[in-house]
Amino acid sequence: MVIAIDAHKIAYMALPKAGCSSVKEALARLDPDVAVPKDDAIGAYTFHDAYPTRRFRPHRWQAVSDHWRFCVIRDPAKRLMSCYTNRVLQFGDLRNSRRLRKLQSGSAALEREPGPDAFFRNLEAYKTVSSSIKHHAMGAWLFLGPELRPHYDRIYKTDELDVLARDLSRRCARPVRLRRRNSSEVTLRIEALEGATIDALRPFLDQEYAYFEGFYTNPLGKRLRPSCAIPIRRVS
Repeated sequence: MVIAIDAHKIAYMALPKAGCSSVKEALARLDPDVAVPKDDAIGAYTFHDAYPTRRFRPHRWQAVSDHWRFCVIRDPAKRLMSCYTNRVLQFGDLRNSRRLRKLQSGSAALEREPGPDAFFRNLEAYKTVSSSIKHHAMGAWLFLGPELRPHYDRIYKTDELDVLARDLSRRCARPVRLRRRNSSEVTLRIEALEGATIDALRPFLDQEYAYFEGFYTNPLGKRLRPSCAIPIRRVS
């Protein structure tokens, strides 16, 4: 789904775990076609229900070629780590997965509350039993298009949301605030994973960093030193 505000000629493609909750809220508050509830009635999925995140479709994106089109991107390793800290630890997507509970027990059974290494080593299997995990761990190109630069008038990194707020304010001639929504309660660095886990993630992350060439440096260019002393750190 293209998230378009025709009243302001703005179009946005959302990338899961790249500030999309914050951006969707800001756009909903600018969109005359969206009824924004009072703050105490806003839930985790309020703005995702208003603006579902869908895969990129060239014909739909071309249909808003007269709009100012933008996206927000995130460092691939950090985005992937947040799939675990946010969707597994915080929201309990695997713990609450009926499909996972129905799997037969045994030594090869997937854990419902895996540690980070167990989760990432079995990521493909977890994607098959949880649509949420699959959604949040798919490649960025599926949401942003096969080529990044030609499709957008402006590409923002997640640490540039203040710049995006300023640009939206200028375009819409009204103050825009990007509130921090759905952030992980803990943070995990890829260096905290075991070497074998990092190697299992390497093919996917190599592709992601190649897609974001010029925006991010691939930390896997040289083998990362296993760092078991680095724990999952709680955000203050």
